[in-house]
Amino acid sequence: MSDISGPVHLIGVGGIHMSAIALLLLEKGVAVTGSDLRRSELTEKVERAGGRVAEGHSATNLGNPALVVTTAAANDENPEIVEARRRGIPVILRAEMVARLMEGKRVIAVTGAHGKTTTSSLIAFILRKAGRNPMYLLGGESIDLDGHAAWGGGDVCVVEADEYKRAFHEYRPQVAVITNVEPDHLDYYGTEAAYHEAFAHFASLVQPGGLLLVCADDPGSARLNKAAKSARNQTYGTTGGSDWAATVIEKDARGATFIVSAAEDVLGELRVPFPGDHFIRNALAATAVCLQEGVNLDTIRGALAKVHGAHRRFETVGEAHGILVMDDYAHHPTEVRSTIATARAAFPERRLIVVYQPHTYTRIAYLWDEWTRCWDGIEELIVLETYAARETPLEGKSAKDLADAITGPSARYARTFDDAAGQAVALAHPGDVIFTMGAGDVIEVGPKILERLS
Repeated sequence: MSDISGPVHLIGVGGIHMSAIALLLLEKGVAVTGSDLRRSELTEKVERAGGRVAEGHSATNLGNPALVVTTAAANDENPEIVEARRRGIPVILRAEMVARLMEGKRVIAVTGAHGKTTTSSLIAFILRKAGRNPMYLLGGESIDLDGHAAWGGGDVCVVEADEYKRAFHEYRPQVAVITNVEPDHLDYYGTEAAYHEAFAHFASLVQPGGLLLVCADDPGSARLNKAAKSARNQTYGTTGGSDWAATVIEKDARGATFIVSAAEDVLGELRVPFPGDHFIRNALAATAVCLQEGVNLDTIRGALAKVHGAHRRFETVGEAHGILVMDDYAHHPTEVRSTIATARAAFPERRLIVVYQPHTYTRIAYLWDEWTRCWDGIEELIVLETYAARETPLEGKSAKDLADAITGPSARYARTFDDAAGQAVALAHPGDVIFTMGAGDVIEVGPKILERLS
């Protein structure tokens, strides 16, 4: 870490990446203050670690910091940014701060439209099991690592490289993994071409002699196979011809087994506790990285067999009266399809009910057709009011409009969390599985459902 003496003020400290910065700084003894629109489990975690967090944004929150770090979601009119610049206090974006924190480390960066949290969590967990004690900054809280950020004590840093507003262009990794490239964040990028170009540029940032590992199963990722000009280019996937392959895949309700091969060499069998194809790919990517980081296959096998994954990724919330309540972060049609496919494999004889919270109006709008037809495999769908994040409503693209446009399965709209919980309980029968899905605060609905069931 470059010399950062603090105090440091973090705007948007309740975000998963911003709270990671706060926790790392506090672990090093740097004074931290921060602000966010509302309190959350993450702001409470920062406060428990010694930070001071204000609810809402105001110039009075600033104090006297040596540095201000802001989330990309904040704009130049934010009163704390305005005040910092008026006083001549340096203001930098989150990704630049992360790059500073990683200075001097061997960086393993994982990016992609989907799967980057799980893949980066798996890599960090395997490296920890191998005694490498990695530093890590993740985009979700790992159950196995008991958090989403830690300094570690080794020479390696595993970072989830977020593509929003080109944040990942601040990194210069020795190892880069691209899980998939499927257009997202078009509210910022504008066109699919611009989105793809951003990933191509990220791939070009891999250090000379490093490694770029891309998923051959995904067309957007596969086209970047040769994008690292002065590094090794490798592919992984479940199809023939990949440098790293998962084949002979067998699934059951408790997970999946597969054979991992490197080129023509069969290395052995691995087992993972989730039956979804996307999890198998993520585990394969983590295996390929960690083998090339010097971890032996037996250590990887033991770690993968015991992994619990990240919070909000196919996570059990609870069960009451024979009704299982699950939660998942899926907030893109591709992620929804993957989660439903995994659920169908895990619960083949059970009815599936989904409570889905759309995340931002623009994501509904530019993926509208996909959102109306990504629900095959479930019996009932409840569409919650949209989690607006940084946006204002778009005419004709509301959550209610979406519920009305979905013709299969049966879909209905819920304005509030209590309404959604009540509808879910009314629809459910013993033996059913209820999923809450979305990137917003829909996680609060699961406990409400269990409370009503009890």
